[in-house]
Amino acid sequence: MELQQIGAQHPKIKQVLAIQRNTAPNPRRVITAEGLWAHKLLLEHNVVIDTFLWCPEAAYGDEARTRAVDLAERAHLAYQVSERTLARISERDKPDGLFSIAQLPLWEPQDVWLGESSLIMVADGMEIPGNLGTLIRTLDAAGADCLVLTNRRTRLTHPKVFRASQGMVLKMPVLDFERTEDAIAWLQSNEVNVYLADTDDAKNYRSFNYSGKRTAFVLGAERYGIPKPWYEAGYKRVFIPMLGSADSLNVSISAAVFLFEARAQKDHW
Repeated sequence: MELQQIGAQHPKIKQVLAIQRNTAPNPRRVITAEGLWAHKLLLEHNVVIDTFLWCPEAAYGDEARTRAVDLAERAHLAYQVSERTLARISERDKPDGLFSIAQLPLWEPQDVWLGESSLIMVADGMEIPGNLGTLIRTLDAAGADCLVLTNRRTRLTHPKVFRASQGMVLKMPVLDFERTEDAIAWLQSNEVNVYLADTDDAKNYRSFNYSGKRTAFVLGAERYGIPKPWYEAGYKRVFIPMLGSADSLNVSISAAVFLFEARAQKDHW
């Protein structure tokens, strides 16, 4: 496979660094992916690959070389880079010689199909990219149908989101609403039973029946809590009992508790 060789001063390398630093505008929602496992996901989920960078010297096996051919054919642009250039942009010890700029799927409300017993998580005011990625991974593990974001304060394209989600950000539908009221309207139009994670006037999360109905849980940011419009909608409140000195759980752990309880009821575990 013959590809044009580029170096550290090429615009594509500079673009990679800008994406990784998360400083420049990113209207096309592009991310960086490196290593064999990440590129298997790109191919498996038919992700649009803007640019593929191949370093044959850094490949550790025949599978990487085979995948490189597939990726070069799939990508809009494909180049070869040296080990030195790859080391400049790689954040892994062994990226298998594979590095890409890819586009995240763009989900619109009409793209998400909800079954009679769908499971949804709403995260309001999400700030930390690692937490967002872990949350997406948790949703996938619990067989949830989608993640709804409102008042988001971190980008889905942040490199930590991809890593923390184990690439599940490519698979899990994520709806990003600028206004809380729009998210509420979408949930109401789909006849979703919504529960707010709170401690005031709340009931134990295990005291509700989630089976046979569409279910959504709303988690707020620790700094801001759940915004007022969610309470004005009249939704029920649920809490997780704290048995030690801590007064709360990490957002992704809280999500796991809620989601797996609801999943167990829906699937009759």
